[in-house]
Amino acid sequence: MTLRAHLLLIVLLPVALLAGLSLAGGNLPIPQWGRDYVLRLLMPELSEAVELPAIYGPEDPTLPLVVIDAGHGGRDPGAVGAGIREKDITLSLALRLRDELVRQGGVRVALTREDDRLLALSERPDIARRMEADLFLSIHADSAGEKTVVSGASIYTLSNRASSAAAARFARKENDADRLNGLSIEGQSDEVSAILVELSQRRSQGDSIAFASLVEREGDGNLEFHEDTLRSADLVVLRTPDLPSVLFEAGFVTNEEDAARLSSPEWQAGFADVMARAIRIYFIRRQGT
Repeated sequence: MTLRAHLLLIVLLPVALLAGLSLAGGNLPIPQWGRDYVLRLLMPELSEAVELPAIYGPEDPTLPLVVIDAGHGGRDPGAVGAGIREKDITLSLALRLRDELVRQGGVRVALTREDDRLLALSERPDIARRMEADLFLSIHADSAGEKTVVSGASIYTLSNRASSAAAARFARKENDADRLNGLSIEGQSDEVSAILVELSQRRSQGDSIAFASLVEREGDGNLEFHEDTLRSADLVVLRTPDLPSVLFEAGFVTNEEDAARLSSPEWQAGFADVMARAIRIYFIRRQGT
């Protein structure tokens, strides 16, 4: 049978079957588009017109600005486990940290989101760049599937080579967040992405690692860390040339003990105190260089 005959058979066979059912008086159930099996998600527009958030703290533009990013949000719940959602935990932690920084003074602070809204991955660091921030902190929580024994916080900095297989898997999961919700993060060519990573490593990687080390030091004895605390991975949300950027992985929502800690107001207050202290020390050291 020729190729043309194959194509005709593929096209005409369904038509013939429908015609036969119609002549025989049979009823063919026709599914309703958008019902039961189709999930439609309302996504934010990707544009430079995203409104910049409010800045809290002193009205002194010479003071350092920290942009805090609460991961996920809106239709994207992030990791889910033990009755909690990542998007809720990250927002609660971001708000706690903002309030603590404002209370202590000396630092200005902004949040990429203050409510349950969805932002594209590329929009989050772009907000920090457009605001000319001095530090970008993205807050997340993780899931471990059936490996519920995994627990503890981790701190990520940007690298074009993941520090471990676990870090590589996390990067793939986070980088796929847009694609999972119908967006594509593949607008940049591999060459451009590589240049962005290289620029970030040259100009801000040292500062990012320094801040991550401060978080680990200040959190020792106060926050529960994973045994592999300091990690590096090629995370889209950390691709911020000339801007020190760190992703804090607060724990595992699939671990009952971690989930209980993450939901605890006392633990959240302790997190805010540790992170605010690390931020203040970081900027004091920067002023001395």
